[in-house]
Amino acid sequence: MTLSLFEIAALLLALSGFFGWFNHTVLKLPHTIGLLVMALISSVALLGLESVVPSLGITSTLQGAIGQIDFYATVMEGMLAFLLFAGALHVDFSFLRSQAWAIGLMATVGVVLSTFIVGVGFWYLSSLFGFEVPLIWCLVFGALISPTDPVAVLSLLKSINVPEALEAKIAGESLFNDGVGVVLFAILLTIATSTGSTEVTVLQVGELFVVEALGGAVLGAVTGWIAYKAMSTIDEHMLEILLTLGIVAATYAIALRLHLSGPIAVVVAGLLVGNRGADMAKSDHTRVSMFSFWELIDEILNSVLFLLIGLEVLIISLDPGFAWVAAATIPLVLAARFIAVSTPIMFLSIRQNFEAGAIPVLTWGGLRGGVSVALALSLPAVTHKPLLLACTYAVVLFSIIVQGLTVKAVVNRTVDPTLI
Repeated sequence: MTLSLFEIAALLLALSGFFGWFNHTVLKLPHTIGLLVMALISSVALLGLESVVPSLGITSTLQGAIGQIDFYATVMEGMLAFLLFAGALHVDFSFLRSQAWAIGLMATVGVVLSTFIVGVGFWYLSSLFGFEVPLIWCLVFGALISPTDPVAVLSLLKSINVPEALEAKIAGESLFNDGVGVVLFAILLTIATSTGSTEVTVLQVGELFVVEALGGAVLGAVTGWIAYKAMSTIDEHMLEILLTLGIVAATYAIALRLHLSGPIAVVVAGLLVGNRGADMAKSDHTRVSMFSFWELIDEILNSVLFLLIGLEVLIISLDPGFAWVAAATIPLVLAARFIAVSTPIMFLSIRQNFEAGAIPVLTWGGLRGGVSVALALSLPAVTHKPLLLACTYAVVLFSIIVQGLTVKAVVNRTVDPTLI
């Protein structure tokens, strides 16, 4: 049975509401983690039930509904723009500016470093377990799994208390390294899929990186400034909220059309509107209304996204033969994350002090999420895709569930409580 778009949306919202209620009253896990766990358990249970009683048809109906959803397009060309803007809107730019060097290095050098460590490590690892994956495709995997997911990270920050400087590093890095990671993924994927007649040069790679990343930042600054100037002339909270919705959608659409970084563009626009606009362009009533609206948007989209991650198990063919290499990939990604975090911090610590616990918290709190899954699902149908997808899913589930539930303990053990 094929469901309509409205029926699919109704199903996802209804499941989000019911699972959220059950988690709040029974499981009492952090909201998004609880939704993911319940969706994952439900998916596995339905697959088991389908194998025992195939005549029920419940699983096939859900598989058909989830299969109709293009996860990549839903996340990367829909949800992500609004989630990133909502996250950036609530971030204090003065804290980001005070940690600019740390954030900038981790979001650029850190992502590149992690990409190559994971890529080379996965190349050896896959070969060790009998899977011959070309190095370039291992680097593609490194690019899609290296950026921390801003949706997962910003959701995590709502449930833990960390020093303001450390919170700025975590939030700022997650907002910007996502855009850098997507650009790096696109470059490596282009190289991996290029033929002899369409070789990509180093100069082209550098030009593409600069144009996409910096071009996205410039676009976001321009559209954010336009939104701020427009809102400074009025004091109508409903109209100003509509303006922000229009700016987000237009900024991301223009970025996609011009082949610029949409994530970086909406983050810059969100920071400008949330800080400059909030301070100078809106009354208290408008400010409260706008922030409340975007907090609600953030909560709804977060809930649906984490639910979808759990339900994707219904349609992803995970070969049990991938289990060992997928399990071994988790410590590899964590080790790469540790090096990607500690290298910039050790370099910068020559001239500035960092709070105790910064490296372990940034390492363990660097969650992966829907962006990595979406990028993995977008890979062309090459021989290695099932293995790369299985390893991506293993890292994401471990990241969100295990790291997400234990990062508070890491903070308590490593961070000076007087600083919180």
